[in-house]
This record gives sequence, C-alpha cells and structure tokens, in this order.
Amino acid sequence: MERWIQQIEEEFQHHFGDRYKLIKSPGRVNLIGEHTDYNDGFVLPAAVDKSIILAIHPNETNTCRFYAVDKNESFETEITGDLQKSDQGWPNYLLGIVDQLRKQGYEVNGFDCVFGGNVPIGAGMSSSAALEGGVLFGLVELNGWDIPPVEMAKIAQKAENEFVGVQCGIMDQFASLNGKEGYALKLDCRSLNYEYFPFNRDDIQIVLCDTQVRRELASSEYNVRRQQCEQGVEILQQWDSEIESLRDVELSLLFQHEKDMDPTIFKRCKYVVEENKRVIQACNDLRQGAMDSFGQRMYQSHAGLRHEYEVSCEELDVLVDIARDLKGVFGARMMGGGFGGCTINVVQEDHVESFTKQVKEKYQQQMDNQIRVYQTKVSSGTHLISSQKVTSS
Repeated sequence: MERWIQQIEEEFQHHFGDRYKLIKSPGRVNLIGEHTDYNDGFVLPAAVDKSIILAIHPNETNTCRFYAVDKNESFETEITGDLQKSDQGWPNYLLGIVDQLRKQGYEVNGFDCVFGGNVPIGAGMSSSAALEGGVLFGLVELNGWDIPPVEMAKIAQKAENEFVGVQCGIMDQFASLNGKEGYALKLDCRSLNYEYFPFNRDDIQIVLCDTQVRRELASSEYNVRRQQCEQGVEILQQWDSEIESLRDVELSLLFQHEKDMDPTIFKRCKYVVEENKRVIQACNDLRQGAMDSFGQRMYQSHAGLRHEYEVSCEELDVLVDIARDLKGVFGARMMGGGFGGCTINVVQEDHVESFTKQVKEKYQQQMDNQIRVYQTKVSSGTHLISSQKVTSS
C-alpha cells in the first residue's frame, strides 16, 4: 500500500499542488449473509486491506477536477447547476456524492481529487463503495461537517442509487466506512444497528477465488429473487399480519404453510430465513473463537445459495468443492449476487500458499480455465492517513 500512497501523492502534486488531505478507503468482503439485505435481514461484512487512496483539496473555484491513476484519465466539470452524468462512467461515483450532499443542504465547492488503489475491479470487493466513501469522507474532513459514519453510509448508498443508477443495498458503503481492524461487522439491514465481532487471528487469511465470470443474468435474476421473497411474505401475512419481511418469519411458520406456496417460492423463503439464523450463529462462533463451526456455516450458506436460492453456477460450485477437500480450509462459499464472481475462503495462514497453488491447478484441470486469487485480511474502515504533506484547508 505504501507504493500506492506515494504514487497518489506524486500524481496530486504533479496535477494540482502540494496541499491535500490523504484518505484511505477499503474494499470489503461479506463473510456470510447473502441476499438477506433486501429482506431486512443480517449481514456479516468486514473491511479489508485492499484499499483506494485519495488525495483531495479545495481549489477555490466552482469546478471539480478528478484524476483516476489506474485509468490514466482526467475529468473536469462545473458544479454550479444541475450535475450531468459522465459517459466515462467512473466520475459518476464522485459526482453522485456531490449531488447527494447538495440535495441534503450541504454547500459543496470546487475541489481536486486524485485516486487509485489495489481493490480489484469486478471481484466483489466493492471498489465503487470504497471510492464513494473515500470522497465523501474527504469532503467531510475538508469542510468540517459533522456527519457520523452511519449517515455517511446512507448518503453514499443514495448517491449510487439515484445518480449512478445502481440499486445496491447499504452493506457495501456501511462496511467500508464503519469497518474496524480485526473485527467483522454484523449489520441489521432494517435498523442499521451494528455490532463488532472478533476476526483478529494472525494465523488466518481471507482468500478470494475469482472465476472472472460475469453474467448479465445476475441483475435480472436478482430482481426475480426479490419479487419471489415478496410473494412469500404476502402469503404469510394472511396468517400473521405483523410480518413485514422474511426477517420476521420463523422457520416453523414457514413449514406450516409450505403447501400454501409454490415450491420455488418456499425454497427462496426457506433459504433467507435460515441464512439470517446462520449469521447470528456465525457471530456467536466468532465470539467463542470456534472457526471450525464458523466454516461449516459458510458451507451451509453456499449449499442454500446453490440448491434453494439457485444463484450459484458451475464455476462457483467447483471452487467450493475443491476448497472443501484442501488442508487448512475452515470454510468456503460463493460471495455476492451470484452467477459468477468470487468464492470467499477462510484459510489457515500456513496453508495459504498450498491452497492457492492447488485450487488454481484443480480448477484448471476441471474447467479448462484460469482463476485469479486474492489474499486479504480484515482491516479498518475509511480514515485520514497521517502525512507531513497533509495540511488543513
């Protein structure tokens, strides 16, 4: 990360000058709790040590000037009137934050921003949320606004929903902004109450295996799953009017009315109800240091996603099956929306090298294709980096 910090500093000095604040904003993983967020359920994400570094400073104009180091691309726009989306794509994540802050009554003046980092794009570590949280945190620091991290997460989510046009939940932004080194974060997606649980063993690494498969099916099927869950809730409300979402459903009630549902709707609901319980149980495992039990819940989560929620794919299933047979692996499952992307694996440090080698070889043999592997650890959330170059505005 030091190389990135140095490069961002040098690029900012080259483009804009030697006064700036330096922000570190992490990517995230989700240890367990998939497709529970839009059902008002629980998730267990953690910020990780793959991050975006941002240098930011006011420029005393009405113009925003951005430079993306990774892409070697610049962008500039006035922010006096209505903001327009950029065809370049990436500037919209920064402009969305400006747009949302203005909608909420904050006066945003022109500023310069240079950013880059080592969060893999498209690998499920939420580089977009890291960028949104980083520029928002930077603007809060520059202007001395009193916006707590929980509120920042809401602003960042709205920016992505309303300006970028991606209907994401709040987990990604929340985990990036509120992460804590050595801890996973259990988030209640209904109330936004959260609690930290220890994930601070030096002998464990989180390893992501990226299939590099990206299927358009994911977005359309995501909407289908939401509708199926809502249908299940509507059926169950006939017997319990206090049910607002699957978060409120007990497994016993669901089984009582299995015959009142289409079999597919029942499967979808069963997975979500059980996954919520797995998150709570997994938190207890972390509190007790029971990693074997925690890992088994990861496998159970994947089985549910594969057979009941039906959002996995052959590539993900093969990776989980391979991991199950390797030494030093506590647990593995698909991570994210599904139909491609990554598996997340919790691996003993001493076995990470052999795990990486074997999983690549076995996947190549079975699928005649290659994967990318990323090693990471739980890290702190978005924060200001101490630097002699950093000065107050």
